[in-house]
Amino acid sequence: MAEPPSRRGHPVRGLVKLTASATLALADLVEAVHARVLNGPLAAGREAPDRAGGLTGLVYRSIRGVTRVAGAGADELLALLEPALGRSTGLPQGDALVSALNGVLGDHLERTHNPLAIPMAIHHGGHPLDLQSGALPEGGDAPLVMLHGLCMNEQQWLYGGHDHGAVLARDLGYTPLYLRYNTGLHIARNGQALATLLERLVAQWPGELRRLTLLGHSMGGLVARSALHQGAVAGHRWPSLVSDLLFLGTPHHGAPLERLGHWFERLLEQTPYATPFARLGRVRSEGITDLRHGSLLEEDWQGRDRFSPGPALPRHLPLPAQIRCYTVAGSIGARRDDLKDRLLGDGLVPLDSALGRHPDPQRTLAFAPERQWIGYGLGHLALLGDAEVYAKLLQWLRPVRDKALRR
Repeated sequence: MAEPPSRRGHPVRGLVKLTASATLALADLVEAVHARVLNGPLAAGREAPDRAGGLTGLVYRSIRGVTRVAGAGADELLALLEPALGRSTGLPQGDALVSALNGVLGDHLERTHNPLAIPMAIHHGGHPLDLQSGALPEGGDAPLVMLHGLCMNEQQWLYGGHDHGAVLARDLGYTPLYLRYNTGLHIARNGQALATLLERLVAQWPGELRRLTLLGHSMGGLVARSALHQGAVAGHRWPSLVSDLLFLGTPHHGAPLERLGHWFERLLEQTPYATPFARLGRVRSEGITDLRHGSLLEEDWQGRDRFSPGPALPRHLPLPAQIRCYTVAGSIGARRDDLKDRLLGDGLVPLDSALGRHPDPQRTLAFAPERQWIGYGLGHLALLGDAEVYAKLLQWLRPVRDKALRR
């Protein structure tokens, strides 16, 4: 069941607002390129202007003015019609599209109060839990919190007909709880929100709650680590209940695609006529730029330009000592030491990053050898539905559940 849109309005209003913003941004970009062509990349030794003058400038100002008026008018009209629109977009793939938009533009959507911005919520049985009313799943002493990756949502744990959470519930009696969140926000912001949410969940859980287990795919693993640290600093109860923390394809030390995008943006800024196009690189969300080096804390980005070229490695957070931590890495190579294995990892996350290894030994995450595993011939998304990956999760978690059930 799709999550209801934000209380800020219907998704159609969000699309109208986003279209208007995109039109304004495109007008600015085209005018900046036009101005450089008219004036040259450097006019009289000064930086080339982003605005055209004369009649040309008037045309661009008119486009922006008309767009603002049209966007505001359409939003007001849709606000009046909203009760008749219902709560559904009517699009079967609507949730996946909105989740992808949040991954790329989620910070902009949140900042502009766009109805498409995803509020954080925990889902169970296809429905978001209402922690205000205390309507939580009956029974169960072993909640399993599932955290999805960038541009995804909780429904996409179902991959190729397989859902790790559902099968772990069947085989080991876990109660799967699926987090949905705006992956375009800073990982630290999502970590803080998750820490608060889990503290409320623990306080309202029916019956005896002995332990929590967290399973994160890709960015979800970083959000889990951030939440654990921030929850412990805040003195929350829930971090002490976490017994096991599992990662699937998590870029603990960052992902090369974000670093490549950062390098390409710098290149465009050094090319006079292409400089305006560097703005396109700055559209990418806070969450995406956090993946450059795996930033987990607010101090990693607060007070500085997140697009700046400096090295600025994030503060290193070791794995929590009191929690059993496991990591699964994928490799699109068919065997160990395959060139693809060494260079590409699962296609998005290199092996070293997924296994927590770093050239600086002080930054390496101390996963025990028996708590790390590489799946060969597996891409990043295939980790969600692969039988061998599930067998490894089962091997790690079965002794934990057996011991708990004997008590």
